[in-house]
Amino acid sequence: MAGLYVHIPFCRRACVYCDFHFSTSMRHKSNFCRALASEAKRRSKEINDSFATLYFGGGTPSQLNPDELNVVLDAILPNYFIEKPEEFTFELNPEDATYEYLLHLKQAGVNRLSMGVQSFDDSMLRYMKREHSVKQVYQSLDWAAKAGFERISIDLIYGVPGMDNSLWMKQLQPIPNLPVNHLSCYALTVEEGTLLYQNIKKGKSAPLDDQRAAAHFKLLQNWAIEHGWDHYEVSNLSKLNCRALHNSNYWNGKAYIGLGPSAHSFYGSNRRINKPHNQHYINALPENDAPHELEVLSERDTFNELIIIGLRTSNGISIAQLNSINPYHTEKLLQKINRQALADVEISKEGAILLNRDLWFESDRFVRDWLILESEWA
Repeated sequence: MAGLYVHIPFCRRACVYCDFHFSTSMRHKSNFCRALASEAKRRSKEINDSFATLYFGGGTPSQLNPDELNVVLDAILPNYFIEKPEEFTFELNPEDATYEYLLHLKQAGVNRLSMGVQSFDDSMLRYMKREHSVKQVYQSLDWAAKAGFERISIDLIYGVPGMDNSLWMKQLQPIPNLPVNHLSCYALTVEEGTLLYQNIKKGKSAPLDDQRAAAHFKLLQNWAIEHGWDHYEVSNLSKLNCRALHNSNYWNGKAYIGLGPSAHSFYGSNRRINKPHNQHYINALPENDAPHELEVLSERDTFNELIIIGLRTSNGISIAQLNSINPYHTEKLLQKINRQALADVEISKEGAILLNRDLWFESDRFVRDWLILESEWA
């Protein structure tokens, strides 16, 4: 079953850390929605699979008003879904959440919210250049529950300068008493071109501390065990049976189509990347396809991606999937693991390579060592 991702490239302001594609100008929002609807109709037969999940991300999807959202949904729902999506996730920020808006989302078919909380501390929110307050977070979550949403995810960021272990634990403390059953927790990172990058470069902000972030990650792992949460991917945790279905498809190598500027699509060995330019996107549609690039993944690319993704999940790297691509390199990888006598890696009874959870925060180190170089591929 495939997934459909919809990128809404509008934000009220730029967060200090964000390098996603977005615009703070809303002048062309209505034109964009019409272009998005056109792309949705044009590409509805692109893959021969049925769709199960729908995800509105960004940017900030909650910058769409109800009429704009309806324009997009009227093009998507009849063309991609025989019935309602099994999971329909909508990202929104607390400052956009009114009770009336949440009711409209529920009536439109949204059954899962992903809220950009980032912190339960106002000073941390100011550091990140977020628009909302902690008070707005609690109010929006209360409204979401009253509107009938039973699946709510929130984002949190750790490893922030000035956030010691105690302050990080205070971010997790309210969660058991909130109507939240999924967490996406990310270490703050510095991406070139962001305000954070410029502030650190100019000495206006302290540099990030990898040891601080690693300590916060360990505290998160312990918190999950203590409260019975399923830490199923490096950055994602859920209560029982509340994993994110759409994002899990990414990690399991399932097909998906991405609509909107900068959105990615994947099916078979093909990857499509829409170019990140709003006006070019609007100008091209409906007469032409959205500006994009196509990439055909080689067997080596596919093999390596299984390693990259699998090491980040509790399911691990499927040996059967690796074998289906290249048994020779699968055997070489298993020999390397045995030769290195890595007590931190095990083979599960289901036939998957699992990284010890204590090393999840360092998974990139194993990825670099295990990827097959082009010169080695045969």
